Amino acid sequence: MPMSPVTEIRFATERDVRLVLAFIRKLAVYERLEHQMEATEEVLRESLFGPAPRAEVLLAFVGGEAAGFALFFHNFSTFVGRAGLYLEDIFVDEHFRGKGVGRVLFARLGEIARERNCRRFEWAVLDWNASAIRFYQNLGARELSDWRLFRLSGDALKNLPGTGGTR
Repeated sequence: MPMSPVTEIRFATERDVRLVLAFIRKLAVYERLEHQMEATEEVLRESLFGPAPRAEVLLAFVGGEAAGFALFFHNFSTFVGRAGLYLEDIFVDEHFRGKGVGRVLFARLGEIARERNCRRFEWAVLDWNASAIRFYQNLGARELSDWRLFRLSGDALKNLPGTGGTR
């Protein structure tokens, strides 16, 4: 593979909130999920840089231009007894795709996982995203076909039995 044009990979800072939100918006459009977009600069500032940060963001730059981002956090495996790294989202701007930006972001995430003694590095992908699935398989990732993802959100979360209803 040719050398990547990535000139910088760094952790996002509070000054980058607007850029992170812009990448999230582009991702929502790409995944056809813009109707689920609720994030704002204020929410991201609190979630990423407030007193109890919930996630971290890597930014990739090519010649000073923002090319992509990866948002991740730690999960935990009870069986392994150690933390893992969970990649919530990765996105590379369209005109930087196919140039190694995603591969460099994944390499840096792998380094972070090893530095932090994580035993797993996991993520989910939409079933229609064949190019992403091929990319992940080419990295050596394997699909966990024996697990199914479940989610509670909105009214289902608010009205979860035993929680006393809406709050």
